[in-house]
Amino acid sequence: MDGFSFSTEIRVRFAETDAQGIAHHAAFVVFLEVARVAYLEAYAGGYQAIRDTGIEALTTEVHVKYHQAAYFDERLTVWTRCTDLRGARFRYEYRIEREGELVVEGHTSHATVDRETYRPTRVPAWLADAIARAEAPAA
Repeated sequence: MDGFSFSTEIRVRFAETDAQGIAHHAAFVVFLEVARVAYLEAYAGGYQAIRDTGIEALTTEVHVKYHQAAYFDERLTVWTRCTDLRGARFRYEYRIEREGELVVEGHTSHATVDRETYRPTRVPAWLADAIARAEAPAA
């Protein structure tokens, strides 16, 4: 996928569908979270590594644009990249595909905060470096 270097696979579970076997719109927000957590595991030691430093990464915005339905038991690929890292803020962008065909695109915005006070705090340098390495163009 052009511009994306990370992906994870999702299989639509029965509990995520309606009576017609179509994935419920809210399930896609969960799919984005699964991909985001997998991205952090692959590149930054996992979400728990962030929490262990006394920081939370709060979701401040979710945007999902639906292009096609997804159905029970389908395998979807969720492409994920992290962009716009500035200060305490960053954004993930996503494309969910079925066999190369666009199903959903979206983004989530996040802010890092101190776990005790919930006041904004800069993204730790080690995390910013890990994301920069992950998003660097392949040689």
